[in-house]
Amino acid sequence: MACHENPPLFSILMVDDEPRNLQLLGTMLEKNNYDTEYALNGQQCFEWLDRKAFDLVLLDIMMPGLDGYQVCRQIKSNFHTRHIPVIFLTARTDIADLVKAFESGCSDFVRKPFMAPELLARIKKEVELKILKGIVPICSHCKKIRDEKGNWNQMEVYIGKHSNAEFSHGICKECAKKYYPDIFEE
Repeated sequence: MACHENPPLFSILMVDDEPRNLQLLGTMLEKNNYDTEYALNGQQCFEWLDRKAFDLVLLDIMMPGLDGYQVCRQIKSNFHTRHIPVIFLTARTDIADLVKAFESGCSDFVRKPFMAPELLARIKKEVELKILKGIVPICSHCKKIRDEKGNWNQMEVYIGKHSNAEFSHGICKECAKKYYPDIFEE
Protein backbone atom coordinates (compact mmCIF):
# COMPACT_ATOMS: atom_id res chain seq x y z
CA MET A 1 0.00 0.00 0.00
CA ALA A 2 1.22 3.51 -0.79
CA CYS A 3 2.11 6.00 1.95
CA HIS A 4 -0.41 8.78 2.51
CA GLU A 5 -0.56 11.94 4.58
CA ASN A 6 -3.96 10.72 5.76
CA PRO A 7 -4.68 7.06 6.47
CA PRO A 8 -7.07 5.38 4.03
CA LEU A 9 -10.68 5.98 4.94
CA PHE A 10 -12.27 3.03 3.15
CA SER A 11 -11.25 -0.48 2.17
CA ILE A 12 -12.09 -1.97 -1.20
CA LEU A 13 -11.84 -5.59 -2.32
CA MET A 14 -11.13 -5.86 -6.05
CA VAL A 15 -12.10 -9.14 -7.71
CA ASP A 16 -10.87 -9.81 -11.25
CA ASP A 17 -9.12 -12.76 -12.88
CA GLU A 18 -6.75 -10.44 -14.78
CA PRO A 19 -3.80 -9.39 -12.57
CA ARG A 20 -3.03 -6.46 -14.87
CA ASN A 21 -6.53 -5.03 -14.31
CA LEU A 22 -6.06 -5.39 -10.56
CA GLN A 23 -2.70 -3.63 -10.66
CA LEU A 24 -4.06 -0.67 -12.65
CA LEU A 25 -7.16 -0.38 -10.49
CA GLY A 26 -5.24 -0.81 -7.23
CA THR A 27 -2.76 1.92 -8.13
CA MET A 28 -5.56 4.34 -8.98
CA LEU A 29 -7.50 3.58 -5.79
CA GLU A 30 -4.48 3.81 -3.49
CA LYS A 31 -3.57 7.20 -5.01
CA ASN A 32 -7.09 8.27 -4.00
CA ASN A 33 -6.63 7.16 -0.38
CA TYR A 34 -8.42 3.80 -0.50
CA ASP A 35 -7.07 0.68 1.20
CA THR A 36 -7.16 -2.16 -1.34
CA GLU A 37 -6.95 -5.92 -1.43
CA TYR A 38 -7.47 -8.20 -4.40
CA ALA A 39 -8.85 -11.59 -5.27
CA LEU A 40 -8.43 -13.46 -8.56
CA ASN A 41 -11.67 -15.44 -8.28
CA GLY A 42 -14.84 -15.91 -6.27
CA GLN A 43 -13.30 -18.32 -3.78
CA GLN A 44 -10.52 -15.88 -2.90
CA CYS A 45 -13.14 -13.15 -2.61
CA PHE A 46 -15.04 -15.13 0.04
CA GLU A 47 -11.81 -15.90 1.89
CA TRP A 48 -11.04 -12.18 2.12
CA LEU A 49 -14.58 -11.36 3.20
CA ASP A 50 -14.29 -13.94 6.01
CA ARG A 51 -11.21 -12.30 7.49
CA LYS A 52 -11.56 -8.55 6.83
CA ALA A 53 -14.34 -5.97 6.79
CA PHE A 54 -14.58 -4.15 3.47
CA ASP A 55 -16.52 -1.02 2.59
CA LEU A 56 -17.00 -2.00 -1.06
CA VAL A 57 -16.40 -4.82 -3.53
CA LEU A 58 -15.44 -4.12 -7.15
CA LEU A 59 -16.36 -7.27 -9.05
CA ASP A 60 -15.77 -8.52 -12.57
CA ILE A 61 -18.50 -10.64 -14.16
CA MET A 62 -16.47 -12.96 -16.39
CA MET A 63 -14.27 -15.16 -14.20
CA PRO A 64 -13.41 -18.86 -14.12
CA GLY A 65 -15.36 -20.93 -11.62
CA LEU A 66 -18.01 -18.75 -10.04
CA ASP A 67 -18.96 -15.82 -12.24
CA GLY A 68 -19.54 -12.34 -10.82
CA TYR A 69 -23.32 -12.81 -10.69
CA GLN A 70 -22.95 -15.89 -8.47
CA VAL A 71 -20.40 -14.16 -6.25
CA CYS A 72 -22.64 -11.12 -5.85
CA ARG A 73 -25.67 -13.26 -4.97
CA GLN A 74 -23.65 -15.07 -2.30
CA ILE A 75 -22.34 -11.80 -0.85
CA LYS A 76 -25.88 -10.44 -0.67
CA SER A 77 -27.34 -13.63 0.83
CA ASN A 78 -24.81 -13.72 3.68
CA PHE A 79 -25.92 -11.87 6.84
CA HIS A 80 -22.35 -10.71 7.55
CA THR A 81 -21.64 -9.32 4.06
CA ARG A 82 -24.98 -8.27 2.63
CA HIS A 83 -24.43 -4.65 3.71
CA ILE A 84 -21.33 -4.33 1.50
CA PRO A 85 -22.05 -2.50 -1.76
CA VAL A 86 -20.94 -4.31 -4.91
CA ILE A 87 -20.03 -2.45 -8.09
CA PHE A 88 -19.64 -4.57 -11.19
CA LEU A 89 -16.65 -3.49 -13.27
CA THR A 90 -16.92 -5.42 -16.51
CA ALA A 91 -16.46 -5.51 -20.26
CA ARG A 92 -20.02 -6.88 -20.62
CA THR A 93 -22.18 -4.25 -22.30
CA ASP A 94 -25.54 -5.84 -23.12
CA ILE A 95 -28.67 -4.54 -21.41
CA ALA A 96 -29.40 -8.13 -20.38
CA ASP A 97 -26.05 -8.20 -18.50
CA LEU A 98 -26.89 -4.92 -16.79
CA VAL A 99 -30.31 -6.21 -15.73
CA LYS A 100 -28.85 -9.52 -14.52
CA ALA A 101 -26.21 -7.62 -12.52
CA PHE A 102 -28.81 -5.57 -10.67
CA GLU A 103 -30.99 -8.65 -10.15
CA SER A 104 -28.00 -10.35 -8.50
CA GLY A 105 -27.84 -7.51 -5.96
CA CYS A 106 -25.20 -5.09 -7.18
CA SER A 107 -25.35 -1.41 -6.33
CA ASP A 108 -23.85 -0.12 -9.55
CA PHE A 109 -22.41 -1.19 -12.89
CA VAL A 110 -19.38 0.35 -14.66
CA ARG A 111 -18.21 -0.72 -18.09
CA LYS A 112 -14.56 -1.43 -18.98
CA PRO A 113 -12.58 0.34 -20.10
CA PHE A 114 -13.62 2.69 -17.32
CA MET A 115 -12.99 6.39 -16.99
CA ALA A 116 -11.22 7.03 -13.66
CA PRO A 117 -13.26 10.12 -12.63
CA GLU A 118 -16.54 8.27 -13.23
CA LEU A 119 -15.46 5.16 -11.32
CA LEU A 120 -14.10 7.21 -8.40
CA ALA A 121 -17.35 9.20 -8.21
CA ARG A 122 -19.42 6.00 -8.16
CA ILE A 123 -17.19 4.46 -5.48
CA LYS A 124 -17.44 7.58 -3.34
CA LYS A 125 -21.23 7.60 -3.67
CA GLU A 126 -21.51 3.95 -2.62
CA VAL A 127 -19.29 4.17 0.45
CA GLU A 128 -21.07 7.35 1.60
CA LEU A 129 -24.46 5.70 1.14
CA LYS A 130 -23.26 2.61 3.00
CA ILE A 131 -22.28 4.73 5.97
CA LEU A 132 -25.53 6.66 5.97
CA LYS A 133 -27.61 3.46 5.65
CA GLY A 134 -25.55 1.38 8.05
CA ILE A 135 -25.54 0.99 11.78
CA VAL A 136 -23.69 3.88 13.40
CA PRO A 137 -22.59 3.40 17.03
CA ILE A 138 -23.78 6.46 18.96
CA CYS A 139 -23.41 7.33 22.65
CA SER A 140 -26.84 7.33 24.25
CA HIS A 141 -25.82 10.18 26.55
CA CYS A 142 -23.72 12.72 24.60
CA LYS A 143 -24.70 11.55 21.08
CA LYS A 144 -21.10 11.27 19.86
CA ILE A 145 -20.47 8.70 17.10
CA ARG A 146 -17.75 6.04 17.28
CA ASP A 147 -15.73 5.90 14.05
CA GLU A 148 -14.11 2.87 12.42
CA LYS A 149 -10.94 3.42 14.54
CA GLY A 150 -12.87 3.45 17.82
CA ASN A 151 -12.62 7.21 18.37
CA TRP A 152 -15.68 9.18 19.51
CA ASN A 153 -16.57 12.20 17.36
CA GLN A 154 -19.23 14.88 17.47
CA MET A 155 -22.03 13.76 15.14
CA GLU A 156 -21.53 16.64 12.68
CA VAL A 157 -17.76 15.97 12.51
CA TYR A 158 -18.29 12.27 11.79
CA ILE A 159 -20.97 12.81 9.15
CA GLY A 160 -18.98 15.67 7.62
CA LYS A 161 -15.94 13.39 7.20
CA HIS A 162 -18.01 10.59 5.65
CA SER A 163 -20.32 12.53 3.36
CA ASN A 164 -20.86 15.89 1.71
CA ALA A 165 -23.48 16.85 4.30
CA GLU A 166 -23.21 20.28 5.88
CA PHE A 167 -24.83 21.37 9.13
CA SER A 168 -26.40 24.49 10.49
CA HIS A 169 -27.28 24.68 14.15
CA GLY A 170 -30.40 25.89 15.85
CA ILE A 171 -32.25 25.10 19.04
CA CYS A 172 -35.48 23.22 19.40
CA LYS A 173 -38.37 24.52 21.50
CA GLU A 174 -37.85 21.98 24.30
CA CYS A 175 -34.14 22.81 24.71
CA ALA A 176 -34.84 26.54 24.54
CA LYS A 177 -37.31 26.16 27.43
CA LYS A 178 -34.90 24.01 29.43
CA TYR A 179 -31.64 25.89 28.91
CA TYR A 180 -32.87 29.45 28.34
CA PRO A 181 -36.01 29.77 30.47
CA ASP A 182 -35.42 33.49 31.12
CA ILE A 183 -35.48 34.44 27.46
CA PHE A 184 -37.80 31.81 26.03
CA GLU A 185 -41.23 33.05 25.17
CA GLU A 186 -44.06 30.88 23.95
